[in-house]
Amino acid sequence: MNRARDWLAQARLNLQHAKHSCDVGDYAWACFAAHQAAEAALKALHLAKGQVAWGHSVRLLLDMLPDEVKPGDSFIERVAVLDRLYIPTRYPDAHPAGPAGQHYALKDAEEAIQLAGEVVDYCAGQGLED
Repeated sequence: MNRARDWLAQARLNLQHAKHSCDVGDYAWACFAAHQAAEAALKALHLAKGQVAWGHSVRLLLDMLPDEVKPGDSFIERVAVLDRLYIPTRYPDAHPAGPAGQHYALKDAEEAIQLAGEVVDYCAGQGLED
């Protein structure tokens, strides 16, 4: 059983969670949830193409896509910024001082949500409609 559509559905739920976290001012968590949305969408696309992808790097998950569904370099470069949000949004020792949540603002969350949305839309557009 191919679970690609389940992964895409989870990606959309993660994106909703990112938006909700942003709305309530939890910007670090919004950034992390946005990263998770992009990661899940990319894993969905890998599964849809018959391959299993491991790891958490948006850039590497994009780089490992088969050529027929791999986006261009400009897209990859633009959305790869999401990789910077995987660890430091959750761990206080990733920053010089203070909890992780202190280091992210509305602008950061909005950018992360926008980029993750682009990844989810791109993956869905490759024949992964649910």
